[in-house]
Amino acid sequence: MANKKKKNTDKEFGLSSWAINNKTTMNVLILVFFYVGITAFFSMPRENFPEVNETKIYISTLFPGNTAEDIEKLITDPLEDELKTVSNVVEITSTSQEDYSMVIVEFDEGLTVEQAKQKVKDEVDTETASEDWPTFNGAKVEPDVFELSLSEEMPILNINISGDYPIEKLKDYAEYLQDEIEDLQEIKKADIRGAQEKEVEVAVDIYKMMAAKVTFSDIIGAISNGNLTQSAGNLKASGQRRTIRVIGEIEDPSELENFVVKSENGNAIYLKDVASVSFKEEDKTTFARKSGEPVVMLDVKKRAGKNMVAAAEQIQVIVQDAIDNEFPKDLEVSITNDQSSVTIGQVDDLVNNIIFGVILVVTVLMFFLGFKNALFVGFAIPMSMFMSLMILNLIGYSLNTMVLFGLIMGLGMLVDNGIVVVENVYRLMDEEGMSRKKAAKKGIGEIAFPIIISTLTTVAAFVPLGLWPGIMGEFMKILPITLSIVLGSSLFVAIFFNSVLVSRYMTIEDKDMPLKQIIKTTVIVAVIGVLILLFGGAYRGLGTIMIFTAIMLWAYRLFIRNWANSFQNKALVKLEGWYEGQLRWALSKRKPYILSIGTFLLLIAAFIAFGISLVTQRTKVEFFPDNKPNQIIVYIEYPEGTAIEKTNAITKQIEKRVYDVVNDSHYMDGDRNFLVESAVSQVGEGAGNPQTDGGSAAEMPHKAKITASMREYKYRRGEDSEILRQKVQEALVGIYPGVLISVEKDANGPPAGSPINIEIEGSDYDELIVTAEQMREFINSKNIAGIDELKIDVNKDKPSMIVEVDREKAGELGVSAKQIGDQLRNSIFGAKAGIYKEDGDDFDIYVRFNKDNRYNTSALFNQNITFRDNTGQIKEIPLSAVAKHKNNSGFSAIKHKDTKRVVTVYSALAPGYTDAGAIVNQIQNEMLSYKGLPEGIKIDYTGQIEEQNKQMIFLMGAFFTGLALIFFILIFQFNSISKPAIIMLAIFLSFIGVFGGIVLSGSAFVIMMTMVGIISLAGIVVNNGVVLLDYAQLLIDRKKNQLDLDEDQYLTKEHLYESIVKAGKARLRPVLLTAITTILGLIPLAIGLNINFFTLASDFDANIYMGGDNVVFWGPLAWTVIYGLLIATFLTLIVVPILFYLSVRLKMWMHKDRVASTETETDLQEPFNMDKRIEGQH
Repeated sequence: MANKKKKNTDKEFGLSSWAINNKTTMNVLILVFFYVGITAFFSMPRENFPEVNETKIYISTLFPGNTAEDIEKLITDPLEDELKTVSNVVEITSTSQEDYSMVIVEFDEGLTVEQAKQKVKDEVDTETASEDWPTFNGAKVEPDVFELSLSEEMPILNINISGDYPIEKLKDYAEYLQDEIEDLQEIKKADIRGAQEKEVEVAVDIYKMMAAKVTFSDIIGAISNGNLTQSAGNLKASGQRRTIRVIGEIEDPSELENFVVKSENGNAIYLKDVASVSFKEEDKTTFARKSGEPVVMLDVKKRAGKNMVAAAEQIQVIVQDAIDNEFPKDLEVSITNDQSSVTIGQVDDLVNNIIFGVILVVTVLMFFLGFKNALFVGFAIPMSMFMSLMILNLIGYSLNTMVLFGLIMGLGMLVDNGIVVVENVYRLMDEEGMSRKKAAKKGIGEIAFPIIISTLTTVAAFVPLGLWPGIMGEFMKILPITLSIVLGSSLFVAIFFNSVLVSRYMTIEDKDMPLKQIIKTTVIVAVIGVLILLFGGAYRGLGTIMIFTAIMLWAYRLFIRNWANSFQNKALVKLEGWYEGQLRWALSKRKPYILSIGTFLLLIAAFIAFGISLVTQRTKVEFFPDNKPNQIIVYIEYPEGTAIEKTNAITKQIEKRVYDVVNDSHYMDGDRNFLVESAVSQVGEGAGNPQTDGGSAAEMPHKAKITASMREYKYRRGEDSEILRQKVQEALVGIYPGVLISVEKDANGPPAGSPINIEIEGSDYDELIVTAEQMREFINSKNIAGIDELKIDVNKDKPSMIVEVDREKAGELGVSAKQIGDQLRNSIFGAKAGIYKEDGDDFDIYVRFNKDNRYNTSALFNQNITFRDNTGQIKEIPLSAVAKHKNNSGFSAIKHKDTKRVVTVYSALAPGYTDAGAIVNQIQNEMLSYKGLPEGIKIDYTGQIEEQNKQMIFLMGAFFTGLALIFFILIFQFNSISKPAIIMLAIFLSFIGVFGGIVLSGSAFVIMMTMVGIISLAGIVVNNGVVLLDYAQLLIDRKKNQLDLDEDQYLTKEHLYESIVKAGKARLRPVLLTAITTILGLIPLAIGLNINFFTLASDFDANIYMGGDNVVFWGPLAWTVIYGLLIATFLTLIVVPILFYLSVRLKMWMHKDRVASTETETDLQEPFNMDKRIEGQH
């Protein structure tokens, strides 16, 4: 039995021993991984944030000429009835508005987007096949079923074309670019704004038409039957087959004028007798301007999952080529709102943060471990990162800020395994005098299992986060997945690659490089460096790095080495001695009890302080980091039914106000605005908000949008774009009654809904709108701070007209309601009579009244309905004889949620407010006193708050699931309950740092980021605890072997005390190093210090600036880990040994008969004293 124990305390690890014996294989592997990793880094698509694709399927149906109520009844209700029985559906929402229905079906995670789309398609096909489904232009109305990624709705850039040319000509130039750009595989579509499609209009004169007794059917029939090319089969003659084609298609629209529309008694009536034909732009549905000047604009949208940066670069080449070779020289072409520069900026900043972190970490390692050992551990950083990038590239991830932050956060964690390996092998060579190879095998054997377990426990903390459901999960889970891959890679590197390197190159004495060798090396490196710097072109930076390396070799030789040696041999030894003294003091007498209780009281105090800070609102609760705008977007919505010309006129006034604020002298440097790069506006098509109008194909003549794009953060001279957004918001409040204006910014992260969102549900829509208006007045009367402006998403102000048919009269005169409807529809909206083809493009031919008659109520209702009765007689009945009309107002839209009608009262937060939860709580409290809620009406608080609560519940669950996983892994490793319990306690005690730090600094508690930070912290704390306790147990087991004790016996109090002190001292460096390297890796990001190492090397300009988008987004997470680690390190080094000591003492007290006797102890006291002597000399 003793034999078995001795074998357990002197072990090798098979895989690393195999790697040490197969050096060549490992060296080749290292080269392969390096090459594949670097290739992955340069080939992975660059993205700002990961793309999220919801399992939502959209059904959009265009049915022109119908009111919101008709659309609801004819299109939306039948579709919803069909869809509500489909399995896996989470929620169905819909909007019915004039001419247009949009139904959105959200599915659970159990289905892929493709499966969900197929299910919806099948149901829609079933419904449209029914007899009752409406028709338009002679064919059934065709719903469009599609999936939608938010990234496909946000334009990645706009191209603006202007100059002294007619709009038609500018549109031709835009179409040239459109064709070129849409050929790119990354691009989904490029929409033209500010110019219309063309159509052939047959404008009928009502009076000539009535005089000639011509009907719409006559005109439509004549055109559709005459404008036709048809095959008539094959004619066989003289052994040949000739295809017969009847050519009737027009080659010019003017040919239509000579079409005969009616011929009676030899009198032919030509189309030109009753109508004029023109080939012109359709009615205006879009306006576009850049800095207030009209332009023809291309809205370019990329495909989901494609590389935005590559797309933008290719588009710039296409545009430049067109300017140089295709377009006239006086044509102005500019690119605005280019999102790729923001992405490149953020990705580059994070890459530079990684480089900065690596430099800091390797510098610290050099002082702690010596130059050579620092290189062994430092080697693990790029190796693990390239290996991770290789894996991430293989599983199809892009290089986005989530992945890069995962690498930054992994910096401290991934050197952890390397540090423990190098430290242990060094200790065995130094203290126990082993040979390099033996020390490598035994040293890794001692700690292989603990580092595998500690890596597993850290990964276990992230496993629940990797299963994050919903759209937030899609967005956030890339972080835990990246971290898990990084940790796995670092474990592989430590066990396989580090073991090989230390077994070949490790030395305990730090020898000087011979002078000859250093001169030779530095001269070669410097000369090559100078040549690359002078002639390297794009690779100049490499030359600078080589020259810097040569200088650093001399600096190291002359003074850095002496500093590092002095730090290792003097400062570190003193620190270890001081720590040993502190640990001995903490473990003596009653102090373990006092310190344990004191730490727990401190935890309670931290929670109480955090609670008080929340109540007094010193600490704000935010759902997602509140980013600084890269775009300020003003969404303008006029009452439904506003003509586009009016919308455009008032938008110009709003634009002027916005530009006055944006171009304030404060932001100007001469003629150049150093904060805002460009500003464009769109009216009508393309002016919707992708978050709320996603996928909508409606014309939106009542909507407009102004987009101001900021310059990159580093060029803003410290100006805050959020303050500019607030100034714009204040300049537009309450100026235009009845116009909904919201000033928003580009959103970081997936959509979460409005911060304040109150849904009112019922069946009577009139009653719902009245209730919403009363509630809005009630909440406004309470003057709750933080509400920007309460808006209602629908209203009953949509102007409409009702035509009532006198059935009796109509019946007597032989006129049906359908005839009346068709007559009015053809007069106003028009009817399609065919297609005119020109240069490969198809243009619709529409027949309708001319402009003078079309919008003249008197002319419309006094026109005759001309038709043949049963006897073949032509009858002319005035429309006013069988129908009356009156003006009224209809719903702007009708919205459903799960087939129930809903109206939403919503608002953004007022400038300067970020805590939506606190404001919604106030609203809920005030609403308790609200009287007069009609029966059958329900109120629900949704939007961001609903999402926030959902995510908070998940994150709490993920935290405790992670802890449970860690606990089980630790039980498996230690085969004990007490040690895992101690490590669990250490995790909770690290909250002292997290909550204490938040309270003292006054920073916000950002639910999404701080919670992920806490979960990550759990993984790091466990890591250090495992390494310390495992080594303490190893020393105890060795001591038991020395004393020839049984496995279930306990050492004496003194031996236990010495073993714990020795373990603490041996593990001081790895624990401190993990904390310092993790903190240093995160510090550049936490404080927002940005240094561009690429430009520093190539142009000698570091482009240093503070702040940026990354610090806003990642700062809360970075600070959480930093605060927690500062306390957790103290806990691991002092409190964990105390708790371990107390737990073993408790077991000894419970099993007094198993404690070793004092005689054995005095016989074998000598080895401990020997250890002390060795340590004293070292």
